This record gives sequence, C-alpha cells and structure tokens, in this order.
Amino acid sequence: MSQRIASFAMIIGLALTVSACNSLGSTPSGHTSMETSLYDRLGGKTAITAVVDDFVGRVAADTRINGKFANANIPRLKSMLVDQICQASGGPCAYTGRDMKSTHAGMSVSSSDFDALVGDLVATLNKFKVPEREKNELLGALGPMKGDIVEKPMASMQ
Repeated sequence: MSQRIASFAMIIGLALTVSACNSLGSTPSGHTSMETSLYDRLGGKTAITAVVDDFVGRVAADTRINGKFANANIPRLKSMLVDQICQASGGPCAYTGRDMKSTHAGMSVSSSDFDALVGDLVATLNKFKVPEREKNELLGALGPMKGDIVEKPMASMQ
C-alpha cells in the first residue's frame, strides 16, 4: 500500500514539475525574467510543504481513493513530494523517485481514481489561491500522464 500512495504522490509531483518547467522564467505579462527562481516565487520549501501537507490530508480523507493509501508511510510520502517539487522548481532539493509508468504498473489505477486525485489537487490549489493560469498549466500537465498511470477505464472495486 505504501507503494500505491507513493505512486499517487508521484503523479502530483511530476505534474508540478512539468508546470514548474513551463512557468520558469515567465512573468505574468509573459516577459522573461531570470532574476527569481520558480522555487522562490512559490515561496520556497515552507510554501511547498504547506501545499503537500494539505493535499495529502485531503487525499487521506477522500473515501473515493483513500483505501489505496491505507498502509502508506505518510511522512515518507510527504518528504518525497516536497523534494520532487522543490527540485523541479529550481530549489536545493534532490528527488530520486521512479517514473510514472513503472511506478504504476500492475496497480489497476482507474480513470475514476485518477480523476478523484486531480479533484483533490484542484481543491488544494484553490485553497492556496493559485491563479487560474497556473492551475490550468498543472492540469494540462496531468492529462498526458493519465495514459502512463491508468490501467482500467472503470472505477476500482474495493
């Protein structure tokens, strides 16, 4: 089960990685700015940790998918997510996790499971008042990952 929670966490981390790469160096007006890293613009490790804490708590309370995380090592999950997002945004952390396809192989993740996780992420981003542009970039990054993660088109039977 801890592999499953780590896997779902990796979804979010990789989505934020792609979003961070797309946003890096751009200002709201679309002009390039190399003065401040995305890591710093996000608020650094403290802000990233707050988002991860809220998101993981939200997933744990979500009866649609929390059964997949029943035996997860939550502190390890949070640490991995924070490091992944930190590194992806130009911060001082190092992430050493696996890719989405190999991580989710054989886990029978359904489209409904994936969609529930995305919904929890959107709720967390809304709570932290992430602007629409950044939310859309993040969700756009999640879409292509769905093919590497989802193995079943229908909902999981638990």
